[in-house]
Amino acid sequence: MVIAMSREDFKSFIPSEKTVPELTLKAILVGIILAIILSAANAYLGLYAGMTVSAVIPGAVMAFAVLRPFKGTILEVNISMMGAAAGEALAAGVIFTIPALVILHRMGFAAGWSTIHYAETAIIAMIGGILGVLWMIPLRRALIVKTDLPFPEGVAVAAVLTTTVGGKKAVGKPEVSAVWLLVGVFSAALFKFGQLSLRIFKGMIEGVVSIGKYAIGGTPREGWLYGGVATSPALLGVGWIIGPRIASFVFVGGLLGWVIILPLIALVGGLPVDAKTPLEGIYMIWGNQIRYIGVGAMLVGGLWTIWTLRSNLASGIHEAVLGMKKGAGVESKKRTERDINLKTVFLLIGLITIPIFLIYIWISQMYALSGFMAIYAVLFAFIASAIAGYMAGLLGSSNNPISGVTVAVLLVTSLILFATGIGVEGMAIAILIAAVICTGAAISGDVLQSLACGQMIGATPRKQQIMEMIGVITAAPVIAFVVQMLDNAFVIGSKDLPAPQSFLMAGIVKGILGGEMLWPYVIVGAVLAFVLILVGLPVLPVAIGIYLPFTLSIPIFAGGVIRHFTNKVIEKKYGSAEEEEISDWELAIKQTDIKPKEKAIRTGLLLTAGFVAGEALMGVIIAALYSLNIHIELFPSGQEPWWPALLVWGYLGALLLYIPMREILGKKA
Repeated sequence: MVIAMSREDFKSFIPSEKTVPELTLKAILVGIILAIILSAANAYLGLYAGMTVSAVIPGAVMAFAVLRPFKGTILEVNISMMGAAAGEALAAGVIFTIPALVILHRMGFAAGWSTIHYAETAIIAMIGGILGVLWMIPLRRALIVKTDLPFPEGVAVAAVLTTTVGGKKAVGKPEVSAVWLLVGVFSAALFKFGQLSLRIFKGMIEGVVSIGKYAIGGTPREGWLYGGVATSPALLGVGWIIGPRIASFVFVGGLLGWVIILPLIALVGGLPVDAKTPLEGIYMIWGNQIRYIGVGAMLVGGLWTIWTLRSNLASGIHEAVLGMKKGAGVESKKRTERDINLKTVFLLIGLITIPIFLIYIWISQMYALSGFMAIYAVLFAFIASAIAGYMAGLLGSSNNPISGVTVAVLLVTSLILFATGIGVEGMAIAILIAAVICTGAAISGDVLQSLACGQMIGATPRKQQIMEMIGVITAAPVIAFVVQMLDNAFVIGSKDLPAPQSFLMAGIVKGILGGEMLWPYVIVGAVLAFVLILVGLPVLPVAIGIYLPFTLSIPIFAGGVIRHFTNKVIEKKYGSAEEEEISDWELAIKQTDIKPKEKAIRTGLLLTAGFVAGEALMGVIIAALYSLNIHIELFPSGQEPWWPALLVWGYLGALLLYIPMREILGKKA
């Protein structure tokens, strides 16, 4: 019986005793350039569509393309990827929060901003981003080494790097062809381009059907049932990587929120009177009510997750403290375990409190409150970063609901301000506290995903952490400029730049400090989380399923179902999984002596990595086209046919089922 090794004993692609060029000048410069490009593209995409494209895999592919003529090593490409990913993650943290201040002002509240303030935005972004990197350093071992979180994008990018950069030079010709990575990249990229740029088919297939009319309390009501699917190759790949168990829990959350609770609310209370269509009414109920159930569940689930990991967290910090007491330097550890010195980390975290305090005074003119909230922001950033990092490890950075974490933070922050007797005048400081914590949480998920990849390929954590901070420092002023420029050009909150997540944040602050918050839904979510804990089910995947649009849960679940059938065929052919168990981490970097079962999974990993990379890369390209006002649509928005998308997406799913098993199915028993 071959048992997959623990992560404590994991053998990385580049051995820890081997020194390879890593944090070099060319790698840093490429990382800085990519951080600037991807942060600008994602700032626009986030304000326009309410989402960003994870840059972990696109950053790796772009870094490889740029460094290839300069003979960049696999670790140099990884370092450049860290900068690119930092820029994207920072953009998410900023555009989900800071524009809420402008929206509040346009709602008539004096506490908001009439326009985006460049200096404050850049400083907040930089402080929050660095804080997110710093908090992940003492948490690295606890969340990466001492858990079994899958880190799907970390696995995917490790497969990409070891196949494209490291394979042939390091270990001879790989036994699994890189052609499947390219098949995945081009398939997903072409699909995304046809969907979002050419608009030859819908990317979102959804609808609402009536399920009859009923008398509720003597009032006639009509029942509605919603259904839909996002035809996303990337989400299909994510579901395949994380496996059927986690994918099923996300789907269960989606069923709870969208198929059970939402129809009940629509039946009892009716659709909102200002909804123009039933579909719009369903989305209004989800945005204003169901989403808060997910937030309540995520808040309790996140705290419970930290509690369950307390021994890992404590042991990691204990090891660090012992090392500092004994005076052990970082050189006493093997290279792949060297972090930035913990004394330096905690000193910097303490020092960061000062500029946060000063900027809160600058904005609010409240000295005592600013001091308290600065300390609160730094400490709460630890909790938010740990939760966001855990969720990124569970579902990947692309599917990490950072806005949900931010909503939870904003709820707690606004409650504290409300309890101190501060009303609408505290709105600005509530948003800015959330901005620091949100940027930290966004960066933390990105840092962990990248560090997990580094753990697989044999990178030096300390050098990765340094590059992440360089990426943050570079991207922060660029993001502030881009957001300011976009507001001047399109006006944040208009139909040209709707900024949906920022509208949500502004609504929460207005609701709590203005006394209009819908607390019952948050409490329902918290109670649901407690029930899940009592019955022994994982809370966060279910909470994420409630919070996310149902259309995103479906493709993740479909990918998990395909992986289930793949596993069953392999086990039937070669025996139970325990007979030759090997983790996806090991398979992501394995190049030779690959058994038939391992080859099938490795092929699937390459294909799904291609799906994620292709869709993400094309998303960045399309964001750039939008930014340049280049439109090449063949159909007007909303009038695209839906059936071609379903056919092509179904075909990609069939490929994902067949390609990993084609050799197994072709052999006689």
